[in-house]
Amino acid sequence: MNDKIRRILNHITALEDELRASIQEQEGRWRYQIEGKRVEFEHAIRDTHLKLKRGIFPWLLSIPPQNLLTVPIIYGMFVPLALTDLCVSFYQLSCFPVYGIPKARRSDYVVFDHQHLAYLNIFEKFHCLYCSYANGVLAYAREVTARTEQYFCPIKHARKILSAHRRYANFLDYGDAEDFHARMEEYRAQLAQELERETNIDKNQAH
Repeated sequence: MNDKIRRILNHITALEDELRASIQEQEGRWRYQIEGKRVEFEHAIRDTHLKLKRGIFPWLLSIPPQNLLTVPIIYGMFVPLALTDLCVSFYQLSCFPVYGIPKARRSDYVVFDHQHLAYLNIFEKFHCLYCSYANGVLAYAREVTARTEQYFCPIKHARKILSAHRRYANFLDYGDAEDFHARMEEYRAQLAQELERETNIDKNQAH
């Protein structure tokens, strides 16, 4: 990786950190606090949410009939999602210690907190629960496979791919064969160092 690309990647990382800080600052205006696994709003905000809550009967009447027909298909996807969740967890639990790769924390990706929103009725909360699980499992699986790819095959594709995982930009260029195997070992060591640094940052932010 040349110096120009490295500078650009460092700049992107700095911008991402700045974006996260700005988002957290903006979220503060809704005046809620996270206490353990619960999210608590100020009483005035919660009272407003309750007034905005739509009753179940009016909510059901607002659903287009064609949407109801797709419900079995949407929720039928729970089975492959749960199987993916189980297989990915078993894979990293059994294989990552062998490779020396730190395990991805599932709780960083599969997050449930929409149930604390008082303006959602029980059906809306259930929908949110399902979407949170589905997107969380896929993000969790993506991170596990990204770590695996950096360990075994940190090589970019010849063609541009959309929405590459966050480790992809640092991979070796397609066709760059010079000292390939030696640099593979460097990438493996770098992976462990990156993940250890990220873990330390998360711990510091938590405090």
